[in-house]
Amino acid sequence: MAAPELYPTVQDEVARLTSSPEVRAAFDRFRSQETQFAQWQLEATQVPAPPFGESARGAWLADRFRELGLDPVEIDEVGNVFGVRAGVGRRFVALSAHIDTVFPASTPLNIRRQGSRLYGPGVADNGAGIAAMLAVASVLTSARVSHGMPFLFIGNVGEEGEGDLRGMRHVFATPRWRDAIAYSVIVDGAGADTIVAEALGSRRFEIIVRGPGGHSWSDFGAPSPILALSRAIELFSHTPVPASPKTTFNVGVIRGGTSVNSIPESASMRVDLRSTSMAEIDRLERAMRDSLDRAIAAENYTAAQHGVRKPQRVQSEVVEIGNRPAGELARESRLFKVIHAVDSQLGNAAQVQRASTDANIPLSLGREAIAIGGGGAGGGAHTLQEWFDCNGRELGLRRILLTMLTLSGAGE
Repeated sequence: MAAPELYPTVQDEVARLTSSPEVRAAFDRFRSQETQFAQWQLEATQVPAPPFGESARGAWLADRFRELGLDPVEIDEVGNVFGVRAGVGRRFVALSAHIDTVFPASTPLNIRRQGSRLYGPGVADNGAGIAAMLAVASVLTSARVSHGMPFLFIGNVGEEGEGDLRGMRHVFATPRWRDAIAYSVIVDGAGADTIVAEALGSRRFEIIVRGPGGHSWSDFGAPSPILALSRAIELFSHTPVPASPKTTFNVGVIRGGTSVNSIPESASMRVDLRSTSMAEIDRLERAMRDSLDRAIAAENYTAAQHGVRKPQRVQSEVVEIGNRPAGELARESRLFKVIHAVDSQLGNAAQVQRASTDANIPLSLGREAIAIGGGGAGGGAHTLQEWFDCNGRELGLRRILLTMLTLSGAGE
């Protein structure tokens, strides 16, 4: 963590805010209203929000925004939910949480509470983020907390998996918001011990190879999509990667074929490339495509040597199915200084980490953004056994509120 003495002015701002009566009242409400926060979390995760099907949860969240006095409250064409709390000026401090889950629409949402714990799919990722956003909006009103810049609350769609950050992409592709959001504080999951200030870039592909197919005996020698893919994987597996910036590749899914005695007509694989450097991702993509081209040529050449009666070839298609840009928050940025000053004020130990979150989009555009947890503790993300423990949520909420107020200029 950066030493607080490096940012004495920011540290003074945070200290003044923490000692103000209205902020102390807000802190008290974070403790006394925990039952309400847990109820919101329970209700939110009982509303289905499968990939590309978040509208019901979005409508639920819009109703909560209106109840908390945010105005205006809007839902855009892709399903993002917006609520505004007025302030001074035209630029916003944005607080966002993704409302989608990884679970398909058919998943039973058996959400339950036992003591301080909630159980069920999505309760931590990102029920914790949704609850944190509502908790902050709630205490701003009930404790009558004043702030400088206006606050923009966003429940965005499409963060998980093949959603490919589509909700946040749309926010920052819309001139109204792209040009108005000065800072983005993104709440994703539980905890208060991390600061995601480095966006892990990724690019994902589905590679499909098609051929004539045939019988394993009578058509032996015809080019095989599976053999072509196997050649490509073997060639690509030898691609060197640097230790720094950390760069990885993975073949995560292979499909193809109908029976053990059939030469398949098609086969496919899904490839994941990751790095903090977009240049490294570009290099890996070139290596992947080169390996595929060489494998296709080799398979067709081998088939030709078997002397099949008519020309038969395999062909490939590469489809991009995901592209998350990389980026990094500058260490001299105001947001970086503020979150460290807030953690110092609260006695909270947090580590800067690299991850793939909604923050990838603003960070890749050179904007100030971080992703942090909503407090408490959680586990089992992306499984039916997911859980969230409300103990410790208060620290995460204090952290979010102080960060937003400091960014807004409330302590100046």
